[in-house]
Amino acid sequence: MSYQQQPPQPPMGMLHLTIQGSVMTSSMIPPTVHLNGHPVRVKYGENAIPVFAGPLHIDVHSQWMRRFGQAALDCTVQPNQAVPVFYASPYHQFTTGSIGHSKVKRKGLGFFVGLMAVVLVVAVLVVLGAALG
Repeated sequence: MSYQQQPPQPPMGMLHLTIQGSVMTSSMIPPTVHLNGHPVRVKYGENAIPVFAGPLHIDVHSQWMRRFGQAALDCTVQPNQAVPVFYASPYHQFTTGSIGHSKVKRKGLGFFVGLMAVVLVVAVLVVLGAALG
């Protein structure tokens, strides 16, 4: 009987990546995530992703008609350590996303509310113009 030695496995850690929001509050398509340049499938909510211990570069972006909400974070994962990371896409396509080791706020709320107010005012003016004309 021959014994074949297995190569040593590199130490592992865990990335606890939380994608804030949901299909109802963000986008039907979850953000795209790359870990050290490699794509990883994620869903809204917490994603437990096993990673090799050592330096980790996390790139995240959202996609609709164009790429938006880009955010990146560098960290070091120690063997058997779980690293929490949170990502939130912005309210609109004209700003970056938010990423950090604790819960983050979504950017762009003021712009989004202002844009919706302008749309509402235009709609009211059109209805009033049609009713009075």
